[in-house]
Amino acid sequence: MPRIEASDLLLVVDIQPDFCPGGALPVPGGDAVIAPVNALMDRFRHVAATQDWHPAGHASFASSHRGRQPFDVIDLGYGPQTLWPDHCVQGTPGAALHAALRQEPIELIVRKGFRPDVDSYSAFVENDRATPTGLAGYMRERGFRRVLCAGLALDYCVRWSVEDARRLGFEALAVVDASRAIDQAGSLGEALAAMRKAGVGDRLRIQARRLCRRAAAQAFRGEGAVAGRQAGVPAICGRRQDCARHSRSE
Repeated sequence: MPRIEASDLLLVVDIQPDFCPGGALPVPGGDAVIAPVNALMDRFRHVAATQDWHPAGHASFASSHRGRQPFDVIDLGYGPQTLWPDHCVQGTPGAALHAALRQEPIELIVRKGFRPDVDSYSAFVENDRATPTGLAGYMRERGFRRVLCAGLALDYCVRWSVEDARRLGFEALAVVDASRAIDQAGSLGEALAAMRKAGVGDRLRIQARRLCRRAAAQAFRGEGAVAGRQAGVPAICGRRQDCARHSRSE
């Protein structure tokens, strides 16, 4: 795990019920990211989050295009667009930030995908590749130089966010162990290769062997601590040499 500085921002990407098991567009194992992300928040002075926030009838919904099915790809004028099941519709329970996600450390929530005709995977620039979300300006004004992204889905919104962060001049890391992928038609492998090419490099993956379950238990209270231990949920441990010993003994 890299040293966390005051100029770092943890960006929690789209941890919403519709992207978790039982939701409208579930990412396999999507809810498994919640506990490690909650634990990660304790390591950062600054945390922001994104929230998919679509109006009903959004252009990225397969239901908005007669004869089309989810995961079809069409041209929306700004380029290829994957069509999705209706999800994260404004004001619905599935669009809220997940109830198990800690929200008190979050300083900023960036809603994206609210324009009816443009989808938005990236936290920085919408899918037309021209419309900024405002996050880059926020980071510059706050003096943030590096963003670490974790959440859903690794091969779409996390990927596009770290790639755009690099393109806009920020350092960027994807916390792979606190993210999950849709992995549709090889999209995960493609995403990992693309992120490395974008300059995320060897620091892309924060390996599970560097994570300490003892720190996870300390990061939670009550039911959260029990759930974290039972699931073997990792949290970042500052004592790298201890992590392997803790993992073996617990």
